[in-house]
Amino acid sequence: MSEARFAALRREVHRANVTLPKAGLVTMHSGNASGLDRETGLVLIKPSGVDYDTLTPEALCVVDLTGAPVPASAVPDRIASPLRPSVDTIHHVLLYGKDPKLGGIVHTHSNYATAFAAAGLPIPCALTAMADEFGAEVPCAPYTDNEGDHIAEAILKHRNQGPAILLARHGVFTFDATPAQALKAAVMVEDVAKTLWLARSLGPVAAMPTDEIAKWWTRYHTTYGQK
Repeated sequence: MSEARFAALRREVHRANVTLPKAGLVTMHSGNASGLDRETGLVLIKPSGVDYDTLTPEALCVVDLTGAPVPASAVPDRIASPLRPSVDTIHHVLLYGKDPKLGGIVHTHSNYATAFAAAGLPIPCALTAMADEFGAEVPCAPYTDNEGDHIAEAILKHRNQGPAILLARHGVFTFDATPAQALKAAVMVEDVAKTLWLARSLGPVAAMPTDEIAKWWTRYHTTYGQK
């Protein structure tokens, strides 16, 4: 990857991170976003415990796919932060290593989606917006601790075709081809979780029929937008 392209990825990962509190998806230091350059195998991720309002693109940590920090001499734009990377770095790099389609990952504790996670419940696909973006319910993986590869393995085992999953008693992970797409999924998860939470106050909410979900998913992923 050229210096210019890596610098563009750095800006995209920075934007994803600083958008998290603006979108109401995190508070204080919680959550993180990362992006992977497949050409070099380098990951840009939020440093641990750093305020979002002070985070700069240059402060993003650069690690390899083992999670080890990379010196500036090995980074295309020659910028290497001295800060420690997020404690969730291991989960990000393991997911990137196991799924070659991923280029961006976001982790949040957004309120409504995490309420479903606290109850150990999936978010049912009861809205056309969910069918569009996720193509199924947003699943909830059973509780696991944060040791080693436990979180990454739980995500890989329990995810479906959509770009999001809940982790019981923990929060939300979203993942896609780019950091921007993973950010969009994180925003969408919280939005639909809030809508369904409100809908349930009116009465039971049923999932859409599978064939209807498939129609909306197919249209959205083949004809929607400027593709």
